[in-house]
Amino acid sequence: MRQKALPFTKSQIETIVKQFGTPFHIYDERGIRENARRLKAAFSWVEDFREYFAVKATPNPHIVAMLHEEGFGADCSSLAELVLCERVGVTGHDIMFTSNDTPAEEYRKAMELGAIINLDDISHLPFLIKHAGLPEMLCFRYNPGDARFGNSIIGKPREAKYGLTRPQLTEAYRSAKELGVKRFGLHTMIASNELDPTHFVETARMLFGVAAELYNELGIKFEFVNLGGGVGIPYKPGDKSIDYEGISAGIREEYNCMPVPDSVRPRGIYFEMGRAITGPYGFLVSTVLHKKETYKDYVGLDACMAHLMRPGMYGAYHHITVLGKEDWPHDHTYDVTGSLCENNDKFAIDRPLPEIEVGDIVVIHDTGAHGHSMGFNYNGRLRCAELLLKADGTVKMIRRAESLDDYFATLDFSEFESSREANCATCKRCVG
Repeated sequence: MRQKALPFTKSQIETIVKQFGTPFHIYDERGIRENARRLKAAFSWVEDFREYFAVKATPNPHIVAMLHEEGFGADCSSLAELVLCERVGVTGHDIMFTSNDTPAEEYRKAMELGAIINLDDISHLPFLIKHAGLPEMLCFRYNPGDARFGNSIIGKPREAKYGLTRPQLTEAYRSAKELGVKRFGLHTMIASNELDPTHFVETARMLFGVAAELYNELGIKFEFVNLGGGVGIPYKPGDKSIDYEGISAGIREEYNCMPVPDSVRPRGIYFEMGRAITGPYGFLVSTVLHKKETYKDYVGLDACMAHLMRPGMYGAYHHITVLGKEDWPHDHTYDVTGSLCENNDKFAIDRPLPEIEVGDIVVIHDTGAHGHSMGFNYNGRLRCAELLLKADGTVKMIRRAESLDDYFATLDFSEFESSREANCATCKRCVG
């Protein structure tokens, strides 16, 4: 059975488990930073290359700040994400605000921070102006409909709720220009976890073409095109990683073929990857609590779907390593489960693994994006801690585990507590 590499040893994790308990997500700082630098190096030919890390993937201030140190911006889509960025010093055009069905207060906050506003619908332009004012720079999200295909995860662009049609795009930019917007960008996002590099080259060709058309129609010179995110990662051991250099070379060729004068070509090429940046460098560490043998063999962990939703929600594959048994024969077949009262609370179904015993430490790979961030409290389960394995080998807790006090903090028990106190005061068992 082919294995996936880990950035730590069994003894290191055992020491961490003694200190923090399980379950927890742990992120590899060295891996994240080296990956960020590879991406930047691949696109060094671009005058203004920028990766706006999709905060939704791993909304932790330590991760956002780390990537900001590497020259990345932040892709935000909610008020909480904007405030998180503000609190770690990421503001101005270091933020791209791409939202949908957006409340007025979120536009106001984005404008206050000086973020680049990326509108999802033509009707949002007057809404933005009414509630937050007119920005100097504006971007619209293009949905190509049947002109392009998404993938199995994000679905057909025509059926997606996001973005403007091609005719709407012309109308939107014309209106924005007439209203006084001075600077423009163009955005699209039509893939998720895509491993075919040609998809991103074709997306660049499409967006460069639309930018050229809008220049010819409206005289708008775009400062940047944002190709979105969606770059996938190899969840399975046999999957091949995306080659940044290969994507870059294809996009460069399309850029040089833009049917406009050199002076009109956008200076900026942006991405808003999340999964590709941090996904492979996160791990959910859990302890085996129980084994059960009925019609199938089950291994029950102290982690559950509340800590990693993707396998239960999407049937997504996440590789599993049983620490210390990497070289053992994978001659047992298990369903690896959590404790929720839902039968889809499974990290793996019919997975070949080495023989597992209660107390074994299990590592679930590739949880560095859309892992902890998709957690929830169904069944009263509490979200776990997040740890950072620093480049110097030390470990830092960057988010504590939730407590019962956190869980009950938003509930009002005052009526019941006063009633209980009154009952206790009159209870004969408590008198004298």
